[in-house]
Amino acid sequence: MPHDGHETDHDHAPPADADDRLTYWRRMEIAVRELLVEKGVTTPAEIAAQVTRMDARSPAVGARVVARAWTDPAFRDRLIADGSAACREMGVEVEAMKLVAVANDAETHNVVVCTLCSCYPRNLLGLPPDWYKSRAYRSRTVREPRAVLAEFGLRLPEGVAVRVHDSTADMRYLVVPRRPEGTDGWPAERLAGLVTRDCMIGVAVPQT
Repeated sequence: MPHDGHETDHDHAPPADADDRLTYWRRMEIAVRELLVEKGVTTPAEIAAQVTRMDARSPAVGARVVARAWTDPAFRDRLIADGSAACREMGVEVEAMKLVAVANDAETHNVVVCTLCSCYPRNLLGLPPDWYKSRAYRSRTVREPRAVLAEFGLRLPEGVAVRVHDSTADMRYLVVPRRPEGTDGWPAERLAGLVTRDCMIGVAVPQT
């Protein structure tokens, strides 16, 4: 058929890129969003602001919480007692979910998993990594946590107990790793740079 003045062998338009096709759920999201705006429940500006807030979530938020726990013993106690309330002190809202902070020490190492799906403290850590959502990680971490940690390069001494915490729809966990030796006197901002997302899931430890 003619196209821009040239003859081609195609008798139909080229298929749309897969990313350009609207899935059922994307069509539903657009329809619901437009309906909410039409009914005055929300505005495009409010939706855009919420998207911006969601995009701003990153492991740096959780790292600041951990760094404060390392430098402020009273805050650490409050974080362990009520993770949600302690985070609100720092302006981090964990919404309706309950946040439980679990601290590593010389005798215990904590690791987090969600055996059902991918429940995860996104407000503190951003989007979950693909491996966290994989069936292998979700099932094997419960059965053989030491083997899984070793595959991440984390080999713990035999005397250290490994505790696995299973997240739920209304409960999330944050691992507070041990503060590395040789960091005495470091400011919280510098300490936060040592805390990675994997440290706060429990599959790694901070490195100086």
